[in-house]
Amino acid sequence: QGQLDESGGGLVQAGGSLRLSCAASGFTSDYYAIGWVRQAPGKEREGVSCITSSDGSTYYADSVKGRFTISRDNAKKTVYLEMNSLKPEDTAVYYCTAGQRGCHQQLDFGTWGQGTQVTVSS
Repeated sequence: QGQLDESGGGLVQAGGSLRLSCAASGFTSDYYAIGWVRQAPGKEREGVSCITSSDGSTYYADSVKGRFTISRDNAKKTVYLEMNSLKPEDTAVYYCTAGQRGCHQQLDFGTWGQGTQVTVSS
């Protein structure tokens, strides 16, 4: 099944930046796609961004387009989420997820990390 370990969350002022990292380990077979899902208090989970393993195709939620960038380092088996121009509405727990489905089915991925808290103050 594999394991995903997130890091890089924290507290930042509106307009600031953070970079999240997700290290993958223990996968016995390659996942098709990997990305980030977030959940704010009282809200449903939202697929934020995703990247496919095969050709590096990327997906972004409309709410983060132009501000967030997903990238990967295959040698390190790590995926990054660079978050710029952060807004208070970006406050959420961010989960790294990986699965055998396309990015449009990110919420159904089979492997999830523990999550990292991102808090953006106004």
